[in-house]
Amino acid sequence: MSNIKTETHLQDALDSEFAWRIKEISTLKILVKTGRGIHANTAVRAGIPILYAHWEGFIKKSATYYLEYINNQRFKYKELKSCFVVFGIKRHINALVESKSSSVLIEALEFIRANMDERAKLKVESAIRTEFNLSSKVFSNIGKALGLQLSWYEPRYNLIDESLLNRRNTIAHGEYLDVDANGFRDLADEVILLLRTFKTDIENAVSLQSFKSAA
Repeated sequence: MSNIKTETHLQDALDSEFAWRIKEISTLKILVKTGRGIHANTAVRAGIPILYAHWEGFIKKSATYYLEYINNQRFKYKELKSCFVVFGIKRHINALVESKSSSVLIEALEFIRANMDERAKLKVESAIRTEFNLSSKVFSNIGKALGLQLSWYEPRYNLIDESLLNRRNTIAHGEYLDVDANGFRDLADEVILLLRTFKTDIENAVSLQSFKSAA
């Protein structure tokens, strides 16, 4: 279990996770800019999967850090928004949805009803699933699970799916992809903006305690 117990711990973890990724992306931009001909094209082809890796890696890591922070605050289930309660009682919710056994259904429902006054224990380790293809749909699901507003991201869903994910998949499958240096740098800047915005959204959520139930 993580030692992310305070806002400072979370901030340090987010800053560290963000910093090394931005440094590497900036290095890629320089390599692409200074390359010539086939060397520049090779740098672009190598760079796009790395851009995608930073997109997926940062979202998964920072979201997990956020959940670890909440888990370590020792809130009761009833004190958290429903989207966070789910991380603690998902097994019982699945039983309600999937089981045809009356005894299993009753047991699951009784657990949910009886444990809202208990300390929330979120299943952090397996909570954030990017499915190795962080499409806009998967990202939207993660954002909703964290209670984040997604209106800023929605106009960029096509960029996530087409410019980033599909290009990464094309290269990973050994197919040719023609992307010029300027296009790569623009994409890199968009990825940096996505990561920075997601980081800011988590920082604001912590500052405003947006994870707490309004009840």
